[in-house]
Amino acid sequence: MTSELALSYDFSAIENADLADSTKRKYKKAIMNYLATGNKLGDIQAISEYSHSLSQSGRSFLKAAIKLMTTGMAKELKSNATPENIDQVQASLYRLEAIDQAIQVKKVEGKKAHFWLTQAKVREIMATCGDDIVGQRDWIVLALLVGAGLRREELINLTFDNLKEVPRRNGNGGMRPILEVKGKGAKNRVIPIKQVLADRIREWHSIVGNGFIARSLGRSKEIGDSLSAVGVFNIVRKHGKAIKYDKLAPHDMRRTYAQLGFEAGIPITQISVLLGHSNIGITQKYLDLEIDVDMTISDFIPLNGD
Repeated sequence: MTSELALSYDFSAIENADLADSTKRKYKKAIMNYLATGNKLGDIQAISEYSHSLSQSGRSFLKAAIKLMTTGMAKELKSNATPENIDQVQASLYRLEAIDQAIQVKKVEGKKAHFWLTQAKVREIMATCGDDIVGQRDWIVLALLVGAGLRREELINLTFDNLKEVPRRNGNGGMRPILEVKGKGAKNRVIPIKQVLADRIREWHSIVGNGFIARSLGRSKEIGDSLSAVGVFNIVRKHGKAIKYDKLAPHDMRRTYAQLGFEAGIPITQISVLLGHSNIGITQKYLDLEIDVDMTISDFIPLNGD
């Protein structure tokens, strides 16, 4: 049913929109310019990367054009939904949402726009960390933000004792590294992490000794106490500038963790727990999502009398 979500350049959604002809031409031109790169409209990463090369106005035109096309396709999917194909429909709708959100346009009302890095940009920013002690420290800080979704306050209070291992539940045996995190309101949560992050934390432990994981470094690179929240901000800003994202902030890294998980198909309920949100509504706002009131689970629950 939309296996590739090619969103072919059938411009009927744009042509039928209540827009000036000049605006329609700009929308269609924005789509054609993107397609001229050889990428497809269903390629979320390619769209995101391409959009960063555009001016603010060019990005706005492309986003608006794609919004019209994805909205039209979403309506068609919903109109053809049945109890038998609901899983496939819902998966396609999630994919369309991700395509629509791939382009970030700055808001003009003083409210900070939602922002996150693509997978390619995550690889790029992690590669900016060198092999010296500063680079090792910075890699750990960035990885805990983007690879565990920690808040700054959670990161600076994290100790080596918070790194644990638990048995995997999938029947394959082995152990899974986790972080035991104390979040807002003294609410504890468990965050599974990648083995490479756990290994790097243990290597860092052997260098700096016990205590806090995120550490300050003196002028002569001597190991200090816990890194401050300002120190975490400065590390993110420094490496953000290295990949030409001058205003990258720690919360953008946390949002990246959530958004890439959502795009990969991790249930929003699990994302909410991993982020330490008090309710799923906060997570929906975090990911800039809205509840679909046109079609929802209750439509497919067989009740008496229907």
